[in-house]
Amino acid sequence: MSSPAPPPAELQANLRQRRVGDRTSSSSPATSSGEPDAPKREEVVWGKTPSGEVFRVPTTHDVLTLFHPGYPKSHIDLLNLALLGTQLVLFFTLPRNVSRAFFFLYFAFWRAAYDLGLGWVLTKQSKRKWIVREVQRLGWLDPDRKPEVRRWIKSQLAGKMGKDYSFDELPLEYNTWLLFRQLVDIILLNDFLAYCMFAFSCFRIPEGLSLTLHIMRWIGGIALIAFNLWVKTEAHQVVKDYGWYWGDVFFQRGALVFDGVFELAPHPMYSVGYAGYYGLSLIVGSYAVLFVSLAAHAAQFGFLVFFENPHIERTYGQRKPLAVRSPIQPRAPRKASEDSLESSHVRKASTSSTSSLAEAPTPAVTEGDTATESEELITEVETETEMVTPPRQLKKLRTHALSSKSSRDSLGRPASPKTRGAISQHDLFHRYFRKDAVLLHNVDMFRASDFQLILILSYAVALTICPTNSLPLHFVHALTWCLFNEFGLGLLLRAQSQNKFLVRHYLKHYHYPQNDRGQGAIREAFQNWKGIYNMSMCMSYVSLGCLAWKTYSVPDWQHWTAGNELLRHTLGALMIGLHIWSSLESYEVLGLFGWFFGDFFIEDYPAHLEYTGIYRYLNNPEVISGATFFGLALVSGSKLVFALAVIRHLSHWWFLSQVEYPHMRKLYGESIRSDAGFVKVIKKVAQKNVRLLESRAGKHAPEIKRVAREVKGTFDKVYEETAEVVEEFLAKSRPKISEVVEDTKVLLQQSRERLVISRVANDLSSYDTNKYRISIVPSADGTLRFHLGEPIRVKWRAPNHHSRKDWIGIYRVGSNQSNLVTKTSSLGMWMPVHDGEYDGDIPIELQKPKRTAGASPDFEEDEVVFTGSVLPWRTGKYEMRYHHDGKYNVMSLDGPFEIYVCVLVVDKPSQLTFDTVRGTLKRIVPLCLDSDPSLIPQSCKGYSAQAEAEDGRDPDDFRFWTERQAKRISLAIEQAFDVELTPDVIVADANLSALANRILTSKELLSE
Repeated sequence: MSSPAPPPAELQANLRQRRVGDRTSSSSPATSSGEPDAPKREEVVWGKTPSGEVFRVPTTHDVLTLFHPGYPKSHIDLLNLALLGTQLVLFFTLPRNVSRAFFFLYFAFWRAAYDLGLGWVLTKQSKRKWIVREVQRLGWLDPDRKPEVRRWIKSQLAGKMGKDYSFDELPLEYNTWLLFRQLVDIILLNDFLAYCMFAFSCFRIPEGLSLTLHIMRWIGGIALIAFNLWVKTEAHQVVKDYGWYWGDVFFQRGALVFDGVFELAPHPMYSVGYAGYYGLSLIVGSYAVLFVSLAAHAAQFGFLVFFENPHIERTYGQRKPLAVRSPIQPRAPRKASEDSLESSHVRKASTSSTSSLAEAPTPAVTEGDTATESEELITEVETETEMVTPPRQLKKLRTHALSSKSSRDSLGRPASPKTRGAISQHDLFHRYFRKDAVLLHNVDMFRASDFQLILILSYAVALTICPTNSLPLHFVHALTWCLFNEFGLGLLLRAQSQNKFLVRHYLKHYHYPQNDRGQGAIREAFQNWKGIYNMSMCMSYVSLGCLAWKTYSVPDWQHWTAGNELLRHTLGALMIGLHIWSSLESYEVLGLFGWFFGDFFIEDYPAHLEYTGIYRYLNNPEVISGATFFGLALVSGSKLVFALAVIRHLSHWWFLSQVEYPHMRKLYGESIRSDAGFVKVIKKVAQKNVRLLESRAGKHAPEIKRVAREVKGTFDKVYEETAEVVEEFLAKSRPKISEVVEDTKVLLQQSRERLVISRVANDLSSYDTNKYRISIVPSADGTLRFHLGEPIRVKWRAPNHHSRKDWIGIYRVGSNQSNLVTKTSSLGMWMPVHDGEYDGDIPIELQKPKRTAGASPDFEEDEVVFTGSVLPWRTGKYEMRYHHDGKYNVMSLDGPFEIYVCVLVVDKPSQLTFDTVRGTLKRIVPLCLDSDPSLIPQSCKGYSAQAEAEDGRDPDDFRFWTERQAKRISLAIEQAFDVELTPDVIVADANLSALANRILTSKELLSE
């Protein structure tokens, strides 16, 4: 296949770097002109294959051309039309009860083909380019191997493309994508039509409803279907055929721009883009259609979670190491009324509960910048977000700088980086957060605050279970916690924002070290606040659940089938699920710092807010958390629960407007964002319709504008007056906040082993085990003793006809009684004999490896190296086992060999010193970090321990790619020094000297 001519230099640059405002696409060529009178020209779009080949992307047509008689039809198109026509014929000929069952099964088949079939195929293509390799292996596009198949495929593709398409000049990846599109069209269209036929076969007119409800039902259903069509159309206008058919799985075509409807909701094609399902369910009036729609929608979300999001992360993501220490400089004092955040562009920074604010996961493509408000440049693997300040991002990622005087401990040991110069965000985060309980997550019964939380929750639940007629008491109980959570804690937070009330309280009543400079009071105030806030959140939900339980009664079977009970329960469960999802999404963006309102207490983090995750679409996603209250009101059918839901919604509205928003204005001034993505999209659509209405209203347009302004002014006035009344009432009834006991952290871990059901090969008689051999290459000292984490090389020898799925595993000596069949799991400690060819689908190399000169013609020899996660990370004696054909038949053994960890001896063998521990860690830590130069401490590379690194970090600092590496260090320390440290502690320290000091302190405490 000949390669196309390389694009001009400016177009090559355009492939890698394009403006956000560009709306070019492979499905509709864009035109541009420098001046109004300049002739229009077609803008060329360039693509690039994984191998680096650059080609011109031709124009494609959408799926609707299948039904246009003016476009030629391929054989696959005719098959598609035949399948669609068959469905229509069956719908009109089959009896309704048969039609209902048939189309249910038929729709289930196409839905499975979409979510399971396409998801599986696209995942393999994304990971290993499986589809392209299959086409290449089968020779479908090879003119020498299968010319007839190639000619047929060429005719099918060329007939549907435009004049700018050349089958012979385009790369294999692009032609394979076009062929794949044909299959996708068959699945999508048949899936859609089968659902419609099933829904129509279930059509009925619900009994017992008034004419008004029937009219509202039809209007609502039609509106949802129209909204569905609008979302799909707008989404296709944004992503074009390239994104619609997952083109980035096959080749790159520059950066994907997500704006318009993609600002309305997360993944609109998979979320709100299925609103038509529920609209059609309303129209046909069938619970069966509703529940099938819910199941199909859930399957689509499964496709998103298990294929789409991982593919986006693989394609556009960027690995970021954990425990990165980036020193931050002290910030200048800031005036509350004059501060404003300068606009800048940063990648998404989502904080998790186990990482610092600088250690954020990579953003998804759909969280990129929009083409509606920015003309900044983006690259094909990065998407940027404009850094402005949303009003709800009060609890968002904010960071301030802190500097402290360097010091040394009383024993003269090197100080931890946390006590030197400018502190890093990593250390600052772990100073204030220690695996805090979030609702019931991270609860530790050996922590006093967590034990108290479980105790009070148990009392609340026990009182509910007791058969007492105390419904008013439960309502008052739930109302009290609701008001305390919103108004009580809201007033406390506002006082903290205005005059540091909590910090001043602890400074006034408690003693702290002289040189503490108030940091101890801040930490203690924030620690106790976290416990109070989490307890209040838990009791608010538990007391609500107890009230709903007391008011709920199981409906009779007749009401389930004839009344609205089933609908109420379904909608209530959906609202509760919506609340859970929004809370998880909010926590993913906010992290521990934002979840606990950290910026009300900690001023050491440099302030910056970012529109990422759910905050890209909503300024205050916490409002959705009220969905649980209304959902339980629907399920229970209780007016008391509904009244509590309304009170909670109004009180949370006060909290946002009177506590969070003023604090945001105090910190960031006038730079606060007014409209979120959802509101912007709605306003754009409304303005478009208003302009359309004005153009048709004629002379009545000024009167319509005047009425609209008056209505808006009335709502604003009511809002302000209501806020003033509530504020005046609360000013007279401020509650007092009591203290809670300081948290004590105890971390426990347990390990477990897994057993396997051994699979035995049936063709073992064809292989002579005497011709198989493995041998362990001795370590540097010439023995079969390897230090923990040290790579282990194994040489193997097997007959030429051996299975290419053979593998070698490491097992502890004595774990398997038989030398013929392995009965236990390798726990991940195994390596394939042929790397990259083990899974048995299609070998990457179709030809067998060439034998080296002088090798036996009857045998194949090679070597595998065990490193990293496939090594044993516990000391002891192990053995190697060579297994046959992906099964557990043992063909050869070698061993035993020993894994050990050595403690460096400096002075006295029986005494641990700082130098002894640090020297041992200098051997252990690099091995646990896979000897990655970008991760290991610079002091382990021959640098002086006292010399500062060029990038400003301590020479003893180290980093991680994954938490698994921290777990290795934890296991190594436990086996070397008999000191247990959790991976969280390892990540928090991430410094040789800090770990050495911690180990010595632990040994001293344990010896007492």
